[in-house]
This record gives sequence, C-alpha cells and structure tokens, in this order.
Amino acid sequence: MVRRGFSKAQKNIDVSIGESVRIVRELQELSQNELAVLSGIPQSTISAIENDRINLGVERAKTLAIALKCHPAVLVFPGWDVDSEFAA
Repeated sequence: MVRRGFSKAQKNIDVSIGESVRIVRELQELSQNELAVLSGIPQSTISAIENDRINLGVERAKTLAIALKCHPAVLVFPGWDVDSEFAA
C-alpha cells in the first residue's frame, strides 16, 4: 500500500548479515567490547561475525538481538522486503 505523497524506499546496496550486526551496533554507539559485555559473546566472536568469517546462528542472533534491543530478523534478514498484503 502506497500512501499519497510517499513512495516505497529503494534498496541501494546489499548488506551481509555481519554488516547488519555492525550497523546496528554502531547506530547504538557501542564498541565490540561493550556489545561483548552486554551479550556475553566474546569480542573476537563478534568481530568474526561482523567480518562474515563465522555464521551468526540462531542462538547468537537471539542473544545479540536482546543486547541490541532489536528483533533477531533485523540481524538475520537484512534487506528483506515484505509486501504488506503477504505480511502476517
């Protein structure tokens, strides 16, 4: 549904899962060390996730989402486009 005067945003770049974690972390002005303390996930693991050297995984996605105060889908499905008619 497009409202009068508004148009759907265009996707400009592809973002990896690791990049989405880094972006959300930086938007909250957290260092990797601070996120490590908040999440209980070692800083070296956060670095590896952000650099796409290891997979995020479901449990780490949930843990990081709690620490970052966002939904896990924000981290796991960056750029996901859902039409409102198909949304639950």
